[in-house]
This record gives sequence, structure tokens and C-alpha cells, in this order.
Amino acid sequence: PPPPPEEKAEPEKKEEEEHYCDMLCCKFKTMPWMRQLKRYHFPKSIDPFTNLIYVLWLFFVTLAWNWNVWLIPVRWAFPYQTPDNIHLWLLTDYLCDTIYILDILVFQPRLQFVRGGDIVCDKKDMRENYMKTLRFKMDLISLFPLDLLYIKVGVNSLLRFPRLLKYMSFFEFNERLEAILSKAYIYRVIRTTAYLLYSLHCNSCLFYWASDYEGLGSTKWVYDGIGNSYIRCYYFAVKTLITIGGLPDPTTLFEIIFQLVNYFVGVFAFSIMIGQMRDVVGAATAGQTYYRACMDSTIKYMTSYRIPRDVQNRVKTWYDYTWQSQGMLDEQELLVQLPDKMRLDIAVDVNYSIVSKVALFEGCDRQMIYDMLKRLKSVVYLPGDYVCKKGEIGREMYIIKAGEVQVLGGPDGKTVFVTLRAGSVFGEISLLAVGGGNRRTANVVAHGFANLFILDKKDLSEILVHYPESQKLLRKKAKKMLSKDKKPQGEKPTSTQVIPPRPGTPKLFQAALQATEKSGMKGTFSTLKQMAHTSSSDEPSSSMPIPPGSPVHRRSPVPRELPEEDEEEDVVSEASDSSMLIRMTPAHDGHEELLSVEMPHTEEEEPKE
Repeated sequence: PPPPPEEKAEPEKKEEEEHYCDMLCCKFKTMPWMRQLKRYHFPKSIDPFTNLIYVLWLFFVTLAWNWNVWLIPVRWAFPYQTPDNIHLWLLTDYLCDTIYILDILVFQPRLQFVRGGDIVCDKKDMRENYMKTLRFKMDLISLFPLDLLYIKVGVNSLLRFPRLLKYMSFFEFNERLEAILSKAYIYRVIRTTAYLLYSLHCNSCLFYWASDYEGLGSTKWVYDGIGNSYIRCYYFAVKTLITIGGLPDPTTLFEIIFQLVNYFVGVFAFSIMIGQMRDVVGAATAGQTYYRACMDSTIKYMTSYRIPRDVQNRVKTWYDYTWQSQGMLDEQELLVQLPDKMRLDIAVDVNYSIVSKVALFEGCDRQMIYDMLKRLKSVVYLPGDYVCKKGEIGREMYIIKAGEVQVLGGPDGKTVFVTLRAGSVFGEISLLAVGGGNRRTANVVAHGFANLFILDKKDLSEILVHYPESQKLLRKKAKKMLSKDKKPQGEKPTSTQVIPPRPGTPKLFQAALQATEKSGMKGTFSTLKQMAHTSSSDEPSSSMPIPPGSPVHRRSPVPRELPEEDEEEDVVSEASDSSMLIRMTPAHDGHEELLSVEMPHTEEEEPKE
């Protein structure tokens, strides 16, 4: 029974009290993220390759480093740092320094490392390992307190130049972020573009410094002090480094030397950036280039052998759809370089949920299933392609990964029996069918674009050699499924007669009985002989009764062939009673039986004969 309302209200009240926080004279409800933050415990060791919290921390370190990299030159060259806003600049500077200090004291000494093949997680060992690295030395130099000289020389941003030495965190963040992103080439393009923009940024700062050194507006070459100083100087840097031209000619020696250095640096810097951008784009489109090369080679081959145009169009369609759906032509090529264990892990994550639905493999060894997953091959079928045809020997099992297939049959072979969709399996009985039971019984056609997994019978046989128990189980299931499929559907069992019907009286016997009734006892033998002679000449087959088609019961006498005319002398007559007696007696050779008709003789009839 449900608890009373009073007892139920008490836990709810306690939960609300736990969610509220009392501070001074106010009371407010704590947010869920605050409760999660209270329960969070900082890890004693950090995996630098998989821990997302560490990647997030590297992001903040990179922001602090970029603040110094981009704004130290601007504050040194341009008059943007004034006594009115100096406190804002210093506040941001020391906030970045705090991030540097936390990285050195909290995060870096907790990073795991590999020593002798073992992952070291001991706190002391991790701290000592960090202190021995070059990164620790560079981090210490980056925090060298040159800011103390502000007291004598004033706030000069160049005294913060050591903060730029923490560049290792920036490159580590790039590596970790590229490992996480699914399309890392986009970030590489953005990063390379940032390198180019930063070189133009530094050149614009140098140009303003040179103009200020010469005197703003003193010559046509220097900045005249009109408009936004940073935008005007950045425009000059773009035209100089990219060597567009159209700039005023330098007049003084200092201006000439400065411009020569600018041109040389611009040529090398711009060429390096263009080359790096080409490598990034080339790496991003390497798969597309390989796909185009394979397609062009195939088209060239088909053209040289004059393959029909419709076949060529289907081949092109297959290339286009395979690349668009998978992003690759063959999945196995990507996994060849991986160890077997990693390939197995990937195969289990991708294919195990599909293979586990196959009833044929229920109860089999799990390791056998894992070995089988590595043998699955992905194949794409176009609309209308025959996956298998009726009558051909089945050597593969098919698992539908995506798309639909139709099972066709009927007199015209176009009747759709069933439509199979993603996750369905067909052809599994062909893997273990023996004795001619592994032929396809219907046509299977791809209804649209279908992506199928194929397991070859040869691959399964190689696997089952190491798993005899699973092999016995699979063969037992295969025989059961084969016997079930061979049984005709809707056929009713036929009944068998235990005692067959008694065969009818032969025609010869009927004729003999009729003759006896008409002529009486006299002249029976002569009439019988005449009828037998007529029957043997006109209808020779009538003297031989046709045996019945059904088996003869042991209690039913089986009629045999009657004797021919030359055997009539062997007929024996014996009087027994007033009625006529017909008897079948075996012959001497044992192959035939003789017909005997016995009739009684009276005293009156003897003188007449």
C-alpha cells in the first residue's frame, strides 16, 4: 500500500533543504551544476591523451598564450595602452599569469607517462618526470618576473616577452584537438590562415614603429597619422608581404633597408604559407584524390575494352554512391595497419549488434563470433542488382546494413515474396548446407542502394576448425533447417490400406460358370475346351488376369497364369459331390499353377460317352 501523505512529505522537505544554501542573511537554491561541482574530486593522475578536462584546460592556457602573443606587439608599437586603461591591461595580464602558474603547479605534475612500457601514476614519479623535461624549464622562464622593472622603467609590454616561451602548450592543444575532431583538416586550414594573419599583424606593428621612429607624415612612405592606425598599417603589410606593389618608394636609408627586409621576409613567409596551405588541403582531399584516380583508371580500362555504355554508367554510379555513403572505397584498407586486437574492437563495436540477431549463431562460442566479425566484408549493390539468383550454389551469408532487398519468385520471376530491410539476414543456411541443399530457391534483388555485409563460407570453415563444439551445433541447426525447408507446405499425409480389396473373379472363370449353368453337367469339358481355345486365340491377354497394383495380403489368393492349350491333357477330373469343384494346383516346375475343374459322373451318362 502507498505510504501516508505525511510520511511522504518529509523526504521531499529534506531534499528541498539540501538544495538550498544559506549565506549571511539570504537564502537561495543551489543550481545543479553547483552540486555537481561540490561532488567533483580532482584526479590524482591525468591521462593527457584521453582526458577531456585536460584538453579543456589546455584551451584556457592557449587563450592566455595568445593574449600575450597578439597584444604584446600591439601595446609596444601602437599608443593603445594609456594611463586611463592601464589597470585593465594589467588585470588581464596577471589573470593570464595565474593560468600559467596553475598549469605548472596543478596540471603538469599530474600527467601520466610511460616508463618501460608501464603507465606511471605515482604522484612523486609524475612530478619528478615533469621537472626533468624541457617543458618545465621553458615554463619557469616564461614566468620570469621582469614585471618588477615596471617600478623603474614604467609599464612596458616588452618586459612580458618571456610569456611567449610557453608555446609548447599551444602545440599540445593542437594535437589533442585534432585527435578529437572528426574533420581535423578544417582546423588545420584555420590554423594555417592564422599563421599568415599573425605574420601580417607583426609586420603592421613594425611599420607603425618605423613610421613613429621616422616621424608620422614626415615622408610619403611612412604612415601619415590619418585614420585608424592599425588598419592603415595592416594594409601596408599586406601589400608588402604579398608583393602586390603600388607603394610609395622609400626615400631615406632607414626606409630602404626596412623595405628590403620586408620584401625578403615577405617572399619567404608567403611562399612557406602557400606551401603549407597546399599540404593541408592536399591531406584533406587525399581520399578524394584516390577515389578519382581509381575511377579514372576503371573508366580507361572499360573504354579500352569497349564495354557497353550502360555498364559503364552503372560502374560510375557505384563509385559515386560508395564514396558518398562511406567516404572510402574499401573499409578493409584502413584496418590493415592496425593490430588484430584493435581491429577486433572496431569490428565488435560496428558489427556485433547486427550479427547477434542471427538465430543461427545463438549458443555459439563468443570468441568464434568475434573471429567471424573480422571476416565480414561490406559491399554496395545498386538498384536492380541481383544479390543472388535462383538455382546457384550459395557460398555466402548476407546481412543488410542499410537499404532494402526483395525476394522474387513466381512463374515470371517478378512476384515479390517479401521485402527485407536493415538488420535482416538471409542466406545463412548456405554456410553449412550439405548434400545439395545449399542452392538458392529464389532471386534476391536490391530494391534501392543496399549496403550488405558478406560472410564467405570458406572464411567460416577456417574459423570453425578451432571451435569443434560450435561446429557441431551449427551443423545440427543447419540440418534441422534443411529438413524443415524440404517438407512440402500444405501437403496432407496419405493413408495406407492395411488389407487390400479382394481381386475380382477372372473372366475365364466367369465364362466357365455360365457354360455350366446352360449345358448342365453334360458336355462341360467340351464346352470348356472350346471356350478356352477361342479365348486364347482372339484375346490372349484375357487368359492372364492382371495383378492388382496394391500389395496382396497373405490371406488373399493371387491368381496366376492359366495353362496353355497343350497343357489341357494334364487336367484331372475327380468326382466328389453333385457340385462342380474348381481347383488351382501347382505345376511341376513351380512357376505356374494349373486349373482343375471337377464334376461328378452319373450312371446314366456313362453309356452315352
